[in-house]
Amino acid sequence: MIFLVASLCLQIICAVHAIRSGRNQMWLLFIMLFSLLGCFAYVMLEVLPQHWNNRHVRTARAQVVGKVDPERAVRDAERALDLADTAANHIALGDAQAARHRYAEAGQAYRRALALGPGNDWGTQVKLAGVLFERGDSGEALRLLEAAPELARGSEWDRRALLRARILADLNRSAEARTLFEELVERIAGEEARCHYAAFLLQQGDTRRAEAILEEVERCARRMDRTQRAAQAEMYRWADERLAELRRA
Repeated sequence: MIFLVASLCLQIICAVHAIRSGRNQMWLLFIMLFSLLGCFAYVMLEVLPQHWNNRHVRTARAQVVGKVDPERAVRDAERALDLADTAANHIALGDAQAARHRYAEAGQAYRRALALGPGNDWGTQVKLAGVLFERGDSGEALRLLEAAPELARGSEWDRRALLRARILADLNRSAEARTLFEELVERIAGEEARCHYAAFLLQQGDTRRAEAILEEVERCARRMDRTQRAAQAEMYRWADERLAELRRA
């Protein structure tokens, strides 16, 4: 009985805090449905991060918020646009829509941002190229990407080059794509480039090279902690499944 009363009191306290602090109403449902677990999640992911500047807490919070309230970033961007119709706010909306895989809406937002901006916003143009590629318009995506000025070698060059390699692969310019992928897997930190390259190699029927690339992904993944892997869980799951299939063949 004492435990039940204490649990109920804690739920009420967390619910009142969520209402007064303007938290998303989904937290109320989470708190009431999951009792102490819901309260613990609310305290750890909404209350404590205001005071703790901890990378793992921030990462965990982003992951849970993404599951509990996946539309939050979109709503925040739309509210910002209601206050000010600026290029920056349209870019934020485009980013939020792209993260939700709504590439048509993201493309509209990026085009509006480019129209409102002073011109030569190559970063947004590259983002537009990315969502056009995801929608299947690889020809237009490549045109926009190639219209952007050449950059010095660095992280942004790598990001654009990875997009270019994927577009070239989709356009069946396989030799160019492979050459660029081979360079990028040696340059880019993280395993995204390797996974995209492995997918390309599998499409080309080069299972031997694909297996070698995926084994490198596996080795790197084993050195990561759970939080690092969780950020790209679907990608690592795909890599594990493809590698298992290749080993069984």
